[in-house]
Amino acid sequence: MKHLLIALVCLFTLAVSAPPQAAADDDALEVKINARMGSVTVPTADGPVKIMRNQDTNNTIDPAYAKTSRKCPPFCIQPMQVAPGVTTVGEVELLEFAKAGGKMIDGRTVEWHVKGTIPGAINMPYTQMAERLDEIGCTRGADKKWDCAKAEKVLLFCNGPWCGQSPMAIKAMLREGYPADKILYYRGGMQAWHVLGLTVVEGNF
Repeated sequence: MKHLLIALVCLFTLAVSAPPQAAADDDALEVKINARMGSVTVPTADGPVKIMRNQDTNNTIDPAYAKTSRKCPPFCIQPMQVAPGVTTVGEVELLEFAKAGGKMIDGRTVEWHVKGTIPGAINMPYTQMAERLDEIGCTRGADKKWDCAKAEKVLLFCNGPWCGQSPMAIKAMLREGYPADKILYYRGGMQAWHVLGLTVVEGNF
């Protein structure tokens, strides 16, 4: 009986201390996200998707995001802080947010969204944002104004530092009373995402 108990304890110790398969797989990656993160799995409407970098070290950026110069206006460089109280984040912060179950919003028009988006992101075009705040925790009062006391923490992005779609969505949210401290802005957008070879999926309608 004593020997059986010792054997069970040893098996339990091995099971607990053994690295999960995901960690083992990440260790084998040549191109990691950073020194401590190889990939991140996020929930999507089509099931879990692993976000990782393209492992082809000769890979180049999608031609749709290779252009350096677009007419301004409308394609003007956005400020690092899009609005007072709104926090600007990079890719690692976005991935940590997504891993924790945070809600990511693709603020682009549907045409852009369906071509490719960040896994797990939902599409709320900037043109519709002011009317869809009920999807992220706000409620309409008797006076038809939004009550955002229970607003969710959300992260918005669009095409890149030259794209005004998510900044316009954020400004619309703020005008309607959405708390600035509940909004994160991924300024790099899809262009920076593509530059780093991160996973892209087709957007859903």
